[in-house]
Amino acid sequence: MSSRALRRLKGKQRGQEALDLGDLTLGDSPEEQLDTANVSPPTERKPNNRKSKKNKAQKNFSNIFELICDADETEKNSPDEEAEKQGENKTSGPEKNDNRDADKSEEASSKSLSGDRVKKKKKKKKTKATPESGQDAAPDDDIDVLLQNLEQSNGFSLQTEDCGAQDRRSVLHVEHRNLNPETELKRYFGARAVQGDQRPRQRNRQFHRSTWMTSPKDSWPRFSRPGISMTLLQSKDGIQYFSFEHSRDYQQVQFKFLDAVESMDPNNIVALLQLNPYHIDSLLQLSDVCRIQEDQEMARDLIERALYSFECAFHPLFSLTSGTSRLDYLRPENRAFYLALYKHMMFLEKRGCPRTALEYCKLILSLDPDADPLCMLLLIDFLMLRSREYQPLLQLYQDWEVHRNLSQLPNFAFSSALCYFHISQQEDLDPEESNKQRHKADVMLQNALIMFPGVLMPLLDLCTVQPDTTVTSHAFFGPKSQIGQPPALAELTTLYVGRTCSLWREAAVMLWLEESVTEVLRRVDAKDPLVEDCQNKRKQRYQSAPRNIHRHVLLSEIKEATSSLPLEVTSQPVMSFDPLPPLDSVISYTRPERQHVGASNESTLSLFFRSLLPNFNLQGGPRQEGDMEVARAGQELNQEVDRLMVAMREMLANIRFQEPPREDNPYRDEEEWD
Repeated sequence: MSSRALRRLKGKQRGQEALDLGDLTLGDSPEEQLDTANVSPPTERKPNNRKSKKNKAQKNFSNIFELICDADETEKNSPDEEAEKQGENKTSGPEKNDNRDADKSEEASSKSLSGDRVKKKKKKKKTKATPESGQDAAPDDDIDVLLQNLEQSNGFSLQTEDCGAQDRRSVLHVEHRNLNPETELKRYFGARAVQGDQRPRQRNRQFHRSTWMTSPKDSWPRFSRPGISMTLLQSKDGIQYFSFEHSRDYQQVQFKFLDAVESMDPNNIVALLQLNPYHIDSLLQLSDVCRIQEDQEMARDLIERALYSFECAFHPLFSLTSGTSRLDYLRPENRAFYLALYKHMMFLEKRGCPRTALEYCKLILSLDPDADPLCMLLLIDFLMLRSREYQPLLQLYQDWEVHRNLSQLPNFAFSSALCYFHISQQEDLDPEESNKQRHKADVMLQNALIMFPGVLMPLLDLCTVQPDTTVTSHAFFGPKSQIGQPPALAELTTLYVGRTCSLWREAAVMLWLEESVTEVLRRVDAKDPLVEDCQNKRKQRYQSAPRNIHRHVLLSEIKEATSSLPLEVTSQPVMSFDPLPPLDSVISYTRPERQHVGASNESTLSLFFRSLLPNFNLQGGPRQEGDMEVARAGQELNQEVDRLMVAMREMLANIRFQEPPREDNPYRDEEEWD
């Protein structure tokens, strides 16, 4: 019999009986009873019906399942524990009833407490472990150990053995939200200042495909598949190798683009983009033209349109953030994606978004970390220092030093020392730890100056700092150190100095550099063995730079570095849509050969006839075919000449000279001349 029927038999009203364990039900609470006791008219309860339901949901702390199941079992209990509890409940029936009675008694005692104490008790119960006996706690420990072993076996932990792949994946981790420059701008200026009135109205809103790298604009042409697709070539050791492919129609557009580039007229590229608004190479080439003409907004917009076209063609398994997707730079179809990412990264860095530019730099490096076709290792340290990512820079230096020898690059030798110096200047650091970091910075900077002495004088020159006479007159830092360095090393030092001179202009950094230079001169005069060792290394290494470093210098457009390029690079034509292509490129389709006409051996009459009839050849030239072919060629030549003469006769015969019509004008002035 229900509790309501028992109350009616006893003659009791709802809400007046004393609290009794027998009257408790799972759906009733003291506040529900009080609400039903104070009955109000329906007109007064209807407006607050929704609010009362919310209050009941918030204040109903006396529910058994709310305290036990929601707070304890959903947060503490694992599926294995629930299975064990179900097994225990099936085997022990009387114990189950006893546990229910114990739970009801605890619930009755909690009802007598006030609301605040009930809330406190609920919080305590959440923090308190549910299993009270040692037998229940043992499975939790086993589960934690199993989960930890499972994470280590799957490679989710960052601490691994000497394997460089796991460290590389952790260092090159890319976050989706950091690919959007608005995330960084909102951090600096606030969301209202960045967005403003950019939100489109619901009436004029256009729905585009959601992308990570760029946001499509309403001013762009309507997107249609340009003919680019991505395929999965192979999957090996957890790494997927992809490649872009061009359709037959896109190949024809690509051939027209090459003709437009050879014409040296940007208007031909504009005409091609009007018909194919999402052709990648045309967008890249026209973006460079706009940038040279100082139209930065249009140049950036064209690059974003190219990235949007690429992202719409991604393979479902291609990931920007996992660090396991690879694109081979040897394939011409993939190079445009590298270049679009690089140009977009440089626009972001100039725009004042170094953190977003760093994310794109890691993305480019993760596409091919072994070959590094665009030499992102020469740039990533600068972006990390600008965005104040000091710990990731040190982690990259420590992890990759073993297999990439980053200390032999001038940019990492000086940037890691500068990174330790900035860490030592942080205010929240202990004095002991600060001194330790400062000592590391001093040692690394002195070693960098001993290994690369040709960096100091150009760096001080760009920082507009006049060095001391003891430094300029010393042979170690004098002009001899710059003239005697190998060509590849001169290319690397000028690139680093031209890019990072702004990071060394701070007063504190200059004082630290001055102290280190003085200490280096003392060690040189004392004939430190490290000085001679570094000199021998400079003579043996850095004789010739690889092709990817030359490509990086051309893309960086730093005057100091471009002037140091070797003659074999500067003498050949460089196309901005494909600068210095690899010598062992993997060609998937070739451009059809064009018939180049030489005008040196032809007369004016022959050129005139050729303009009318492209197949006409007056000279004929030496023939290597047989007599039959020569006769056939002569016969065709005579036929072409006959056709040409007939056409010219018809043209001359149809020419008629007409006199201008004369009209009798009565209002004609007599003095007007005829």
